[in-house]
Amino acid sequence: MHAQLFGIENCDQCRKARQWLRTRGVSVQFHDLRRDGLSAQMLERWLTRVPWDSLLNRRGQSWRKLEDSQRREVVDRDSLIELLLAQPLLVKRPVLEASDRLLIGFSEAVYASAFPEQQEPSGAQAPGS
Repeated sequence: MHAQLFGIENCDQCRKARQWLRTRGVSVQFHDLRRDGLSAQMLERWLTRVPWDSLLNRRGQSWRKLEDSQRREVVDRDSLIELLLAQPLLVKRPVLEASDRLLIGFSEAVYASAFPEQQEPSGAQAPGS
């Protein structure tokens, strides 16, 4: 299986997601939002699958640096797209696209349920087996 992961290199959650996917044999192409940017087409594609407000990282430093007036302007899908195109680091990370799946953020439990067919490498057997 092949997946595309969107995030930034120095994000702990992105690193955890990449490692989790790699150890389960999922081929991952990494798209660095800082270096490679974000397009309106990507956002439109994602927003057909998730609620608009799930893409916005309101906990990060980039959000806290915004003026209050800028924060108040994010009220719908269109205003979110405008903001994320101007400041891609406001995307909640990582975003994982894999066939029919789109996952926002990293959670081992959610990834495990989304990739049940992916097994640990054969050398990672439980003790006593």
